[in-house]
Amino acid sequence: MIDWDDVRYFLAVARGGSVRAAAMRLEVNHSTVLRRIAQLEERLGAHMFEKLPSGYRLTEAGGEVLELANQMEASSHLLETRVFGRDQSARGLLRVTLPPFLATHLLMPDLADFARLHPDIEIEVLSSGAVANLTNREADIAIRIVADRKTLPLNLHGLKGPELFSGVYMSRDRLAAWHAGAPDPIRWIVIDNHGIPGWAREGEIPTTGVPFRTPDAETQIVAARQGIGMTKLPCFVGDTDPLLVRVPGTDLPMHGTLWLLTQGETRKTKRVRLFTEFVSHRLAAYAPLLAGLSVRD
Repeated sequence: MIDWDDVRYFLAVARGGSVRAAAMRLEVNHSTVLRRIAQLEERLGAHMFEKLPSGYRLTEAGGEVLELANQMEASSHLLETRVFGRDQSARGLLRVTLPPFLATHLLMPDLADFARLHPDIEIEVLSSGAVANLTNREADIAIRIVADRKTLPLNLHGLKGPELFSGVYMSRDRLAAWHAGAPDPIRWIVIDNHGIPGWAREGEIPTTGVPFRTPDAETQIVAARQGIGMTKLPCFVGDTDPLLVRVPGTDLPMHGTLWLLTQGETRKTKRVRLFTEFVSHRLAAYAPLLAGLSVRD
């Protein structure tokens, strides 16, 4: 009889293209992945992969198994979701995925309040730039910034939240120095390989053509606080930071709309309902801040 866990490892290698990628995805060591694949191959009496310098490639037999493995996975997720949806107890695991900025600069006090109200609910916060797959049960609830509602998957149930706006910010001290005639160049602070917008070089306070690159959002904020230059941030981040100020002559573009998303039967689970109702009310109260209407003097 085929072990479903072996199939999961097979799918991870097939999708990741390597044992290393599968191990990282499943959070196990390299040898565990190899052992599981070997068990599946022994059970089926065929090799699933061909090892190449570039990674692992499915054999003909592996390709046939892949189609059936995908069906097994879909059935497993459907079973889990239906059983999970019938759980009406205010206890157990609840996995919530949301962008890092929302977790660290807005909703963490609210998550703490929810945890105090429901001490028997185990909360796992998945805060990263990656989009968790709700259909595959990678998370139970997703709080996402959506630019276009049409991009939402049809199988997800969505609860619309407030609109989110962004602004351009720089250090208060750096802006004061610029007004006083300081000659130091003002750079545009970007994450990774994003470019400098054209208007940033021609605005009321122009930037140089030499960017300052940071690896992540938190470093981006620290760089702005240190007076290196200006950068684009969500209003709820920039407006609440006492060291930052909006750059004169810049607009507030809409960043997107916040949505609370669940999948299928999952939304019927009591702890999911409790969380979505709680957070949706908190987000509604934050609407002026998210829209950039709560500006610090």
